[in-house]
Amino acid sequence: MTENSSLIPILSSFTGTRVLCVGDLILDCYISGEVERISPEAPVPVLRIGNEKEMLGGVGNVARNLVGLGGSLSLVALIGNDRAGDVVKDQIAMLGNAETFLVVEDGRPTVIKTRFLAGNQQILRADRELIGEVPLETGDEIISGAKAEIKNHCALVLSDYGKGVLQAGRAGELIQAAKDVGVPVIVDPKGADYGIYAGADLVTPNRKELAEATGMAVNSVGAATEAATGLMRQHGFGAVLVTMSGDGMVLVTDHTSLHVPANAREVFDVSGAGDTVVATLAGALAAGAGLADAVRLANVAAGIVVGKVGTAAVYMTEVVAALHHQEIFRAEAKVMTWDESRDRADIWRRQNLKVGFTNGCFDLLHPGHVSLLAQARAACDRLVVGVNSDVSVTHLKGKGRPVQSEVGRATVLASLSSVDLVVIFVEDTPLELIETLRPDVLIKGADYTKADVVGAEEVEGWGGRVHLADLEPGHSTTATIQYLSEGGSDPS
Repeated sequence: MTENSSLIPILSSFTGTRVLCVGDLILDCYISGEVERISPEAPVPVLRIGNEKEMLGGVGNVARNLVGLGGSLSLVALIGNDRAGDVVKDQIAMLGNAETFLVVEDGRPTVIKTRFLAGNQQILRADRELIGEVPLETGDEIISGAKAEIKNHCALVLSDYGKGVLQAGRAGELIQAAKDVGVPVIVDPKGADYGIYAGADLVTPNRKELAEATGMAVNSVGAATEAATGLMRQHGFGAVLVTMSGDGMVLVTDHTSLHVPANAREVFDVSGAGDTVVATLAGALAAGAGLADAVRLANVAAGIVVGKVGTAAVYMTEVVAALHHQEIFRAEAKVMTWDESRDRADIWRRQNLKVGFTNGCFDLLHPGHVSLLAQARAACDRLVVGVNSDVSVTHLKGKGRPVQSEVGRATVLASLSSVDLVVIFVEDTPLELIETLRPDVLIKGADYTKADVVGAEEVEGWGGRVHLADLEPGHSTTATIQYLSEGGSDPS
């Protein structure tokens, strides 16, 4: 087993762990579109909005990543009594494996960071927040909620974005409470005063944050090691992990230092990458992994997430695929969840690749299917295939169908070179999946008219097109099954 492959059992152990996450909760908004002209009112670009997204940021993004990696958690944080707070609660509820203790403070807005993007370029960020200390009574409520939960968890994450939740001695109080019950503490720090995190087991500054905290130039791996060593000894940290973007990560402990080079991949957006690192570290340490292995695993996860758009999450299947690097696993790696497939489609679009989509039951794959998929792939740069679930096939085709399970059908499709990604959907039509993926090209067989193609109106509405592929005559799964049931052989 290779060194990377040996990390896979650690991921499998995430399922049995629980992490307590405390910190600043943010709603990240992304408004994207195209800039084609300058405003006549002022020398500023005019953004023609094409898409808007809202997602959990701050400690909420740590939660998203933990769940994506198969873990579960409890989340303690502060929100306002406003629409953004309601969105945050809804999105946390959708995670599934997250219990929440959210303190709601009237008059204090939920923190919102809105980023405006033109193509691949961020042109403006607008923040909505209240600058000022969290009231003592509110802080006490946060602390009491967190303290009550610490003993029931395998690790504690403190995610500090400087919004007040972990200020006024609260970080230190939680660190001591965790030490009292033997729970490791991982801190994603903010600001120059690291004394407020004294005694933490692991602190994860990035290069810029380490420079600010130590007053030293962190312009090389050696300089990072020296600065991190001084910081660790000054504040009694168990270890310091410095994230250095393209220069990888540097881990410093009392006994050793370790440099892990960055994974070579195209970088689109580093926002939220630190959350991914912290979530992976916490999950791995909670599962009993050694610190060096946890760092290597976090490095792989970070290398995946920086290729995504916005404060994105990483998923266990993506990390496993990245760790394996063997052909035998590539087909399985193509079969993705809705969240994973949406992220992948976003990456492809950022690479100026046209995303195509087609769908069907694909029960007993035959030459007609292969021809359709080849034509579909020729009409785009990357092809996503939606596959009806077993339940929806039975509803559409009747009792006795499908012949093959949804997993079997998806795996066979994923083995084809013409198919780049496979997603299973449970609905009778793929409309909701199409709206999630927002393909540039929608492909169906020429036995349909454009007016009959599900999603055609929506795809053309956001600037895409519909392509009707020629059909290979003489091939039908239903006819084949009927012929076999009558004692014949496969007519195709």
